[in-house]
Amino acid sequence: MKNVKHVMITGASRGLGKALTLAFAKQGARLAICARNEKALLEAKIEAEQAGATEVLAIRADISIARDVERFVALTEERFSHIDVLINNASILGPSPMPLLLDFPEEDFADVLRINTMSTFLVTRRVLPVMLQRDSGSIINVTSEAGNTGYAGWGAYGISKFAVEGLTETWADELSETGVRVNMVDPGEMNTEMHRLAVPDCDYELADPSEVVPVFLYLATDEAASISGQRFSAQEFNEGRRTT
Repeated sequence: MKNVKHVMITGASRGLGKALTLAFAKQGARLAICARNEKALLEAKIEAEQAGATEVLAIRADISIARDVERFVALTEERFSHIDVLINNASILGPSPMPLLLDFPEEDFADVLRINTMSTFLVTRRVLPVMLQRDSGSIINVTSEAGNTGYAGWGAYGISKFAVEGLTETWADELSETGVRVNMVDPGEMNTEMHRLAVPDCDYELADPSEVVPVFLYLATDEAASISGQRFSAQEFNEGRRTT
């Protein structure tokens, strides 16, 4: 990156979120990161600083709660003045092992939708005004294969990602006459704690989260300024095929 980017990443304490944090840190970005686990978040902050981040603001937050979103974004805008790139990554799986929909507890179903979908809506809505004032910004939502095709047993998680894909397409259309673009990335199956909970008996090779970050780095660049409303597969991007 020629200029220092101001990058906000939710769910940054582990897995893909942490890999993204370190990848942007190596490019010298100013980072605003959040997660609910404060200890793991502060560890990610230290690693990002050591990796080369210009500055790291780490805020404990549950971004499915509007007041936490307001505090996180307000503190970021106060420190960095604006956000160039927002990555909506935070999500939960729900009960493990995941029950079929017929047996899915109502409170757990609502909790997954609140954290995975409502958070994407709340953070994006709060970040957009300054992006629109500047007529510039890249918003990247993390989706899943289970958010594009319904699979038995993926329950509320898959349904929440269907909603994220709808949010992405709707916002991209609403912002089509502006300089703010909204895209989504399916990182594929990765070697993460969430995947171990989802597929405890997995017997095939999984990608390391660090292997799927190139598409996110690309969507943060000016080269991708005209791309919006697209669904990217990290695997296909790495193979030279950009969108799905």
